[in-house]
Amino acid sequence: MRLRILGLALILAGALPAAEPLLGRWLLVGQEIGGQKMPVEEMLLRINAAGPALEFAYSVPLNNIQFVAVHYIARPDGTETDVTGSNGKKMGTVRVTKAGALQYKTLLQGPNKPTASGTLTVSADGKTLTAVSESRPAGQSTATRMVQVFARQ
Repeated sequence: MRLRILGLALILAGALPAAEPLLGRWLLVGQEIGGQKMPVEEMLLRINAAGPALEFAYSVPLNNIQFVAVHYIARPDGTETDVTGSNGKKMGTVRVTKAGALQYKTLLQGPNKPTASGTLTVSADGKTLTAVSESRPAGQSTATRMVQVFARQ
């Protein structure tokens, strides 16, 4: 009987989709902008499942409380969704598209802000998330590249 239950459990587990590697709590541990290493200020990125979408919340500590500075819930199919700030007001829009098992493409736009396109890539061991983005402010001929590295918490 135990063997049958174990066998059924293994069959059911195989039928369930694998956990999304992007989900979790990620702490910013390194960043560079335009090829220059920059100091790291404490920032936490939480990515949770929200039905068929992914919920992104970027937070910073304020009086020992994690204060959500940027938030959005995006379907990973490229559908445009609103990005809100800490006051709940719309800051712009984002599109998130799954590009592979461990990679997502992003496109962030907002009024009076340069459009930023990039990728989110989870390392093969699932311990590191690397966010690479490029943006070109109006009137500039070259894009600024930003790389942020997060460690899973």
